[in-house]
Amino acid sequence: MPTLIEPKLISGNANRPLGEAIARRMSLYRGMRVGLVDARVERFNDQEIFVEVFENVRGEDMFILQSTSNPANDNLMELLIMSDALRRSSAARITAVIPYFGYARQDRRTKARTPITAKLVANMIAEAGIERVLTMDLHAAQIQGFFDIPVDNLYASPIFALDIKKTFAEDLAAGNMMVVSPDVGGVARARELAKRIEAPLSIVDKRREKPGEVAEMTVIGSVEGKKCLIVDDMCDTAGTLCKAAEVLLQHGATEVHAYISHGVMSGPAVERVSNSVMKSLVLTDSIQPTGPVEEAPNIRILPTAPLFAQAILNIWNGTSVSSLFETETLWPIYEGIL
Repeated sequence: MPTLIEPKLISGNANRPLGEAIARRMSLYRGMRVGLVDARVERFNDQEIFVEVFENVRGEDMFILQSTSNPANDNLMELLIMSDALRRSSAARITAVIPYFGYARQDRRTKARTPITAKLVANMIAEAGIERVLTMDLHAAQIQGFFDIPVDNLYASPIFALDIKKTFAEDLAAGNMMVVSPDVGGVARARELAKRIEAPLSIVDKRREKPGEVAEMTVIGSVEGKKCLIVDDMCDTAGTLCKAAEVLLQHGATEVHAYISHGVMSGPAVERVSNSVMKSLVLTDSIQPTGPVEEAPNIRILPTAPLFAQAILNIWNGTSVSSLFETETLWPIYEGIL
């Protein structure tokens, strides 16, 4: 009788609390303990990364939990080296669970003599022995095509929709909500959320002089008298987000809130958000929140562990991952959490 191969989780240092939360949710779903594989991921004195796995993983279905967030290079190398350690230990299959996929912003050549690092990183991941990637809200959907291995790209919008329907129930019923894309490139993402909560869509057209600086913003669509929800995939320094909120209020919006998939929150981001006109900023925990982010009075964190735990079990079972794109599917696993 063949032995049932159990899913095994191993976590890097990028977001250890999320890895532990995913293991707890999987334990709850399966009715049996699912823990993280005992391993150490450390540094030599010259900052070279060293990985040692203390458990037998021969023939196992392995899932590496690692966001490639700040410090992006260190966390990416941890992922690659963990994969190499597992491959050389005869793991049957290695899946990289990358809640936040770094280097995704460089997905095309915008100017002469610039790299496409999203493709480079995709090549490195495949060469390291990873056979499948599970991620959430890629900066650009076409990045899935950069990989020659299967990629499952989950979406935060069903989680956002559940939270919005609970937090803004009266305003949704009254037709007072407006979903806003902070740039033309994010319209598809904003439209998806607007459809889920049955709200209209507006766009803030921004012009950049250079990366990190916004020169001009124009609102497309009427936001007068509306509570606006800005939707985007990431918030880095929060300059665009805070300026967009100001522009929306200048055009007659009553309140501005933001729902962002990945809280990069570098540099002055937390201070800007805390001092901004935004009523609230909602992030997921795809990137481990820093102390200042957790302490900010107008920032909330939504958990992704239930979503990733179910996705991992679906991959292990060979069942549909796309079923998790629907709000109705997620409601049972988020009931009592949001």
